[in-house]
Amino acid sequence: MEKAWAAQDLAVIVSTKLNRSHLFPAKNAYILPCLSRTEIDRQATGNQAVTTEDSFSHISASVGKRTPASKELKSELAIVAGIAKATLSPHPKLKWDEWTGDYSLVRELIEYSYPKDFKDYNARMFQPGGFYRGNAAHERVWKTPEKKAVFTTPSQLNALSFAEADGRFRLVTIRSNDQFNTTIYGYSDRFRGIEGTRDVVLMCEDDIHAAGLSNGQSVTLVSDFGDGKRRELAGLSVRKHDLPRGTIAAYYPECNVLNAIDHHDALSKTPASKAIPVRIEAAVAPERLGV
Repeated sequence: MEKAWAAQDLAVIVSTKLNRSHLFPAKNAYILPCLSRTEIDRQATGNQAVTTEDSFSHISASVGKRTPASKELKSELAIVAGIAKATLSPHPKLKWDEWTGDYSLVRELIEYSYPKDFKDYNARMFQPGGFYRGNAAHERVWKTPEKKAVFTTPSQLNALSFAEADGRFRLVTIRSNDQFNTTIYGYSDRFRGIEGTRDVVLMCEDDIHAAGLSNGQSVTLVSDFGDGKRRELAGLSVRKHDLPRGTIAAYYPECNVLNAIDHHDALSKTPASKAIPVRIEAAVAPERLGV
């Protein structure tokens, strides 16, 4: 990725802090520092508030309290609106300066566009706990012609087929409770009782015995996609866990290296990260430590 990123003709990065991507600029590169939502965002009409949405579809206001790191920092909205103003021809409906000066005007446009989801947006965002946007599926309301949940069977990507070969496992990649997407905040996975490490592969007890392995043994996962390329992840410790036979689990993004770029859903192109065919190679002769 670092090689490909640097080969681009142009890269524009809006950043709240320095990160590794800044070390690999494109042929032409711009790093645009911006305010984080913890910093005071003072515009023409005073301090501004933004909104956040949590995992349970609750939207609430977020107001920065910290002094900005620099007086030169612009907000993300100011940066995007400024680029648009400098790029596009003037139009009476494109009020870049007004929107930058008063974020509530932007929220009014969102409410106008989506009146059902964002009714009284500017008022409700300051309610304690925010307001519930709604999630039809969570409420068991199925917006289908049948008025029921409709299940389909994948025709192009069937995870079950990968467990048919002898010695092959279906790897499901997972994240810990202290992880957001690929950002890892710590090494305490209370969901699974794993502390201090992410270098583990979870297996059921029967699979551990059948593979001639032992709990705590160091192993290497090797991709078994069948295209002749060797993809491996070494230094993983076997951990007993409640999983179905033939299925093992380990953390991402560490395990992303095992997934072939051609192994994806036919329509959406989503990587098949829940069904990676792998084999297990023992790093050392197995020592029976008990499971």
